[in-house]
Amino acid sequence: MLKRISISLLVFYSFLISSSLLSEELIIGREKIDPGINLVFEAAPKDIVFPEESYLLEKETDIHIEVLANWSKDAPSGAPIGGFVAYLEVYANIISDKGDSLKMKLTPHLNMSDNLHYAQNIKLPGNIDDIYTVRFEILPPNNLGVHYDWNKSVGSYISKNIFEYENLNFKAISKTSRR
Repeated sequence: MLKRISISLLVFYSFLISSSLLSEELIIGREKIDPGINLVFEAAPKDIVFPEESYLLEKETDIHIEVLANWSKDAPSGAPIGGFVAYLEVYANIISDKGDSLKMKLTPHLNMSDNLHYAQNIKLPGNIDDIYTVRFEILPPNNLGVHYDWNKSVGSYISKNIFEYENLNFKAISKTSRR
């Protein structure tokens, strides 16, 4: 009886460990910007993104780079806490330690774990063994109307923000699969 329980627990914990490895994301950084926005920068396992003809195919992808932008408890009145902050212009510039670089726009994506977020499938500009710097640019929308009450209380939607993270190794996440 004890042996059967031990084997059952071992199988259960193996399942938990393997499940968490399959869905694990690399948190690159966390930031807060005005007016009351939480940002989470992540590298996630490559994935299929639909419509497939609009995105880099999973088999050609090394990582899925993401920015989660959500309203915090400090957001202006009317903003849903935890809700997606829409219409931002989001870019990631990925630079290898050998000087190779790739800059791309991160577009809105939808999945079951993060819901709406900004992301893109990418092929790293260097080798998966390289060490990388990623510079994220969070810019205001090109064309967004702001009512008088918002402008009076808050001002502009957001200002330009740049966050840079160095010494990043994407090898483990690039070898991870979602399925």
